[in-house]
Amino acid sequence: MISISDLDFHFGSRTLYDNASLHIKPKDKIGLIGLNGTGKSTLLRLLVGEFKADGGSISMAKDVSLGFLNQDLLSYDTHESILHVAMEAFQEALELQKKIDDILVQFETDYSDDLVDKLATMQERFEALGGYTMQAQAEEILEGLGFSTEELQKPLKTFSGGWRMRVMLAKILLQKPSLLLLDEPTNHLDLPSIKWIENYLADYEGAVIIVSHDRAFLDRTTNTTVEVTGGKLVPYAGNYSYYLEEKEERNIIQKGAFENQQSQIRAAERFIERFKAKASKAKQAQSRVKALDKLERIEDVAQDAAKINMKFTFKVEPGRHILRMEHVTKKYDQKLIFRDTNVHIERGDKIALIGANGKGKSTLMRLVAGTEAPTAGKHQLGHNVIMSFYAQHQLESLTLDNEILQEMSEAGSKRNDMELRSVLGSFLFTGEEVFKKIKVLSGGEKSRVALAKTLISEANFLLLDEPTNHLDMVSVNILIQALEQYQGTFIVISHDRFFVENVATKIWYIEDFQLKEYPGTYAEYEQWQEDREKAAKKAGLPSPSAPKPLPVEQPKAVSNNSSNNNDAKKAAKELAEVETRITALEKELAIYEAQLADPGIYSNASQLKDTTMKFEAVKKELAAQTQRWEQLV
Repeated sequence: MISISDLDFHFGSRTLYDNASLHIKPKDKIGLIGLNGTGKSTLLRLLVGEFKADGGSISMAKDVSLGFLNQDLLSYDTHESILHVAMEAFQEALELQKKIDDILVQFETDYSDDLVDKLATMQERFEALGGYTMQAQAEEILEGLGFSTEELQKPLKTFSGGWRMRVMLAKILLQKPSLLLLDEPTNHLDLPSIKWIENYLADYEGAVIIVSHDRAFLDRTTNTTVEVTGGKLVPYAGNYSYYLEEKEERNIIQKGAFENQQSQIRAAERFIERFKAKASKAKQAQSRVKALDKLERIEDVAQDAAKINMKFTFKVEPGRHILRMEHVTKKYDQKLIFRDTNVHIERGDKIALIGANGKGKSTLMRLVAGTEAPTAGKHQLGHNVIMSFYAQHQLESLTLDNEILQEMSEAGSKRNDMELRSVLGSFLFTGEEVFKKIKVLSGGEKSRVALAKTLISEANFLLLDEPTNHLDMVSVNILIQALEQYQGTFIVISHDRFFVENVATKIWYIEDFQLKEYPGTYAEYEQWQEDREKAAKKAGLPSPSAPKPLPVEQPKAVSNNSSNNNDAKKAAKELAEVETRITALEKELAIYEAQLADPGIYSNASQLKDTTMKFEAVKKELAAQTQRWEQLV
């Protein structure tokens, strides 16, 4: 289908491809992977002819058609409806439709055999092009990508960048090219849309090349992996998970061959050094010098799996209860986002907030952060809670003229330059790179700086809104490690299932205008949702996740019972007292724990006994107070 042979390509003095080759066959589903900057997107632009190779060749069959989804399409703007834009994929059919309409007008005055034959031929071709079903196809794909039926007639101009990208994706899918080139297709998609496109690509008849940092997406959509590394295109005959296993095996073999060759080289060098001046052995020594010069050197295995050895700690320990929001309602004019919803976050919670775009995830984060007020309800932040909020707009707040190290120094963490350089090293900024200006960084590099600033802020409660956007797989892995080591509490919004599965122990989702919680990992949540759907379908009931009509709000009855009000006030007062006591007991317990962790105490029997008794007494009272708190709540 396409043959890439001995490809050379340079950006200035930098070599991206050096004698690289690859063959693309019909129905190949290729995941194109590699570190940022290795040339993945460049290869796609070389295939479509936007860039010209410096050497080698790219040849393709005459009947190959290409469809290229890339971030440049965001600049496309029009007042036409999104349905009209998507249907531009059927250019020949639309032009034919106009000609058929013109002939039908001519029939009013001319009903000749020639005209009838011409119409019949056009209609036959129109049907072959799928003209009679093109609107239905466009509607199906747009709705699969998350648009409602009502939105299909809205102008493209009224939608944000992410939604425009979905329209352009729909248009390319409708063209059904023999080779789809998709550059980061999941960047602007939510989970339902990602799952929809996974199913679509599974049945796609043509070939596909996908550049993506979403491991789960690559696993579900590809059957071949091509790694861009060292200027070469290295193929693996399986999906991303297969690639990881196979590469590990190849690395073991390469490492062994490298060490074996190094041992032979050292032995040859010792022989040369020992006998080069000895007449009887000089010829042999010279022969080994020539052999070493001709030797094709095996390279050592490159280590691209960065490890974090940094503890992201904080100075102030919060109370047990991080945040409470009770009976929260949020509306924008008449548009309801939440109704009568409750939020309880406890110390140490690792929460992922998932779901379709437009359900209110970012609104909920702003409500939690306190940057936006609820229409009704109560928001109460816990004792000693220090919050830090990361979202994409944090990239805009970076000081462009600052160097990276300077930007980190001004974050107010009071760490010295050596500590800050260690943190930056964990986020792949090493050596002289820490002196780069913020303004010359890529989107992914800026994201890494902003995330590093968030994690050194010493906040004990993090809010992370789409932190993996613009990050490559190595950077996502770094963030996973950082959050695994983080001792505080966090909520993260993400559509990256691999990331969510590795960092979250609770899943939040929004259903029926309320926040709901699943107490487990993402994999367990997915299985639970699947079981719910199957049970509902078997019982002939609608999907549990389908939106349900809002109940009619009834006016609240006015109670005349003053004793009930007094009881409620007493309970609220006692609850506050119990919470204060729990916080004090937790601090006291921590002191005794620290004393018992000191080896010196075990040399003093009376002190050990006294501390142990106090520790057990506080522990017992804390358990009783916690039980009382649960009853009051």
